[in-house]
Amino acid sequence: MSTTAASARSLGCAGCEVCGLVVRLPVPAGAAFCPRCGERLHSRLPASLERTWALTIAALLLYIPANLLPVMTTNTPLGAVSDTIMQGVVELWSPTSWPLAVVVFVASVTIPLGKLIALAYLLLTVQRGSVRSNGQRVRLYRLLKFIGRWSMLDVFVDTFVVALIQLQPLMWVEPGAGVLYFAAVVVVTMVAVNSFDPRLIWDLPQQEKHAHG
Repeated sequence: MSTTAASARSLGCAGCEVCGLVVRLPVPAGAAFCPRCGERLHSRLPASLERTWALTIAALLLYIPANLLPVMTTNTPLGAVSDTIMQGVVELWSPTSWPLAVVVFVASVTIPLGKLIALAYLLLTVQRGSVRSNGQRVRLYRLLKFIGRWSMLDVFVDTFVVALIQLQPLMWVEPGAGVLYFAAVVVVTMVAVNSFDPRLIWDLPQQEKHAHG
């Protein structure tokens, strides 16, 4: 006798992605909308893996020029100096401002790359039908959604610096092309995280349990 708990999908229900209300889907399957907030309901997001893969690869391609192109140009009567993200981290590294250098490095280099690696890990494990560490993978997905809002720190820092340091004709600062690519990486990665359906993590384990129950 199987003791496997029934899933919402096996009962013909779906949870609203906006308000969390669990609603029974129509039979035969058709368009269904949440009676509470009006959001369209899906048992699983259509083409979730394909869209997430496409967005993850696009973000990875944008990540390269975001780190290679200058994010800020400082103009003085002696000339102009352009700095990439890593050059800015190196210049900030000093006995008094090294904490800021660490924050910029983590927020601008480590977190975006880590999010892309984590997304690729989730996609690969789902596609390969992994049944291990499901709880950890769900927590990883929730962490990705949580830290997404902090990924624009470098863009905010550059914006404030550009707004504050405008001492023409002695000195003025201009944003570089790298800022646009970095902002694009952040936005595309956030969209990729939202396009991934975490319920896919549990589908194969449920099928395995029913098959052996």
